[in-house]
Amino acid sequence: MTVPPARRLAAIMFTDTVGYTSATQADEARTLESLRQQEKIVRPLFAAHHGREIKSTGDGFLVEFDSALKATQCAVEIQRRIFERNSEGAEPPIQIRIGIHLGDVVRRGKDILGDAVNIAARIESIAEPGGICISAAVREQVWNKVPDRLEKLPPTTLKGLESSIEVYRVVLPGTARDALPETSATNRLAVLPLANISPDPKDEYFADGLTEELTGALSKIRELRVIARTSVGQYKSTSKTVSQIGAELGVTAVLEGSVRKSGNRLRITLQLIDVGTQEHVWAESYDRELDDVFAIQTEIAERTAGALRLELVQAARDAIHRGPTSDLGAYDLYLRGLAAQSALYRDFSAASETETIRCFEGAIRKDPHFSRAYSQLANSLIAAAGVTTSGTKYFPRARELAARALELDPRSPEAHVARGNVAVQADKNWKRAEAEFREAIAGNPNLDQAHGWYAILLSTLQRFPEARKEMEIYADLDPLADPPYRWLFVINHLSGETEAEFAHANACLQKFPASAWPHVSLGLLSASRGETKEAGRQLDLAQTASGFMGLVRTATLPRIGREQEARAVLEKWESGRAKTYVPMTWLAALHSALGEKEAALEWLERDFHTGERALWFEYQWDHFDPIRNDPRFESMLRAMGLPTTLERPTITR
Repeated sequence: MTVPPARRLAAIMFTDTVGYTSATQADEARTLESLRQQEKIVRPLFAAHHGREIKSTGDGFLVEFDSALKATQCAVEIQRRIFERNSEGAEPPIQIRIGIHLGDVVRRGKDILGDAVNIAARIESIAEPGGICISAAVREQVWNKVPDRLEKLPPTTLKGLESSIEVYRVVLPGTARDALPETSATNRLAVLPLANISPDPKDEYFADGLTEELTGALSKIRELRVIARTSVGQYKSTSKTVSQIGAELGVTAVLEGSVRKSGNRLRITLQLIDVGTQEHVWAESYDRELDDVFAIQTEIAERTAGALRLELVQAARDAIHRGPTSDLGAYDLYLRGLAAQSALYRDFSAASETETIRCFEGAIRKDPHFSRAYSQLANSLIAAAGVTTSGTKYFPRARELAARALELDPRSPEAHVARGNVAVQADKNWKRAEAEFREAIAGNPNLDQAHGWYAILLSTLQRFPEARKEMEIYADLDPLADPPYRWLFVINHLSGETEAEFAHANACLQKFPASAWPHVSLGLLSASRGETKEAGRQLDLAQTASGFMGLVRTATLPRIGREQEARAVLEKWESGRAKTYVPMTWLAALHSALGEKEAALEWLERDFHTGERALWFEYQWDHFDPIRNDPRFESMLRAMGLPTTLERPTITR
């Protein structure tokens, strides 16, 4: 009697190179080199995820795994590595599709046969370039174990199959846009600043840091939109009611409470409140040892998700529960660093900068494997670069820190933001920067600064509709903070949306009455329209404008006949009498605004060859219009991979 072949359950992966046939016909040598480079990337990853390579199909592979999870994780890592390689500008570019199915297979020699193999091949064919598609059987095994979103595709009839099957797309930052999920009003939450009721008032930093940690933990719930710390920080010690806070932040639930730290004991009291009814959804007190703080965060996230009827997937639960460090001394310094970092982002003072660096460096010394500390220090240095000191001072260290953070935690959104910022400011590598920001957003769609920096990058590349969308997400996540609204003004101005800019500035005068930048915006608009008197009035109201907005204000003065005021600022800057750091591009900007083209170009070329190359940030602004068509100006833009033309009309002088 013939014994039927043994069947076993296996996860089957097919990969295929996009456009292989046409590419071979166009340039066979280049295509073969692409395949060789592809093999160097994927084969080690098959082995690392315990996959067994069955065969090469010429331009792809058939691989068997004993686990659907291992197969999916391997596929995600393959596409991530290829995307990173392509974003560095490596040639020739590589694009592959991957399909995965789970089912019975039969071994025949070194090969495997069965419907599962055929279905995996068909699923691969409908994946987008650089994408991954999986069957419903695979999805059932991995849906709560991978951080990537799984998007169901319309019912699909695959070639050779009589009926359609369910197929899901793994949403990756390198493929379709992984935007912030649409949320209903019931999915908006604010974590209010925890009150410090510790015996020692100096433990205020612990309550502030823990507030931010809880905010970060809850932001991992993908269906939940969590308001950023900048906006909720304004309610510290507030007398406003939950109803008022909910209306101002646009949320329907708030988490509030207190923390008491005494020695190694920790007492956290929390309550989740429905804004509409002002009823307690849940309330709990945690009396634990200090080293239980991460377990408490996990419990709080789970309780909140359950109360709001949302899903905390296993990958998010594991990330929260794992905790950032096992060294409580390092964690204490990390929380102190977060408090100092908040102050740094507000005022960029020397004291807050020094304290931020001291605390995060101390945390790293205590625990050299503390990824989050590396990420936060890198982001702090990048934020200060070009503001408090020359970026060239901080760029090398920030690059090292971001790389180490990702080495320790390859999926850290904060680390990807840091590396994206290094790519923008230090390396002028726009492809790499976009890859990093999208990776950060895919990892945490609630990370407001990732959306903000991505928007800045997009506006730099003159992709204004995309930039506006990202900045609006930032504003939605941080509705009471000034920066996203200031950047929306920038996007409106650079894209030539003057009516939108005018309406936005007037609206922001109501929202941020103490801010000077709306007056800068209105003054610039009035000057562009030839309304000299109104421009002067608005610019006078903006005398407290600092930083880049202060530069824009000063550079607008010559256009309304107030050259001497601009020249006085320029002389102070060039003489070294300024109290704050002045980038060389600012000196070039004022020379250009004053019509001193040669001096402006000399400063820009000096900066280009020895400084920060900060022209990327400013090249579209009005103050460079007098030298915009100079070949030396255009040459610097081309060298940085920037457009040499503008979408907005150039103002003629």
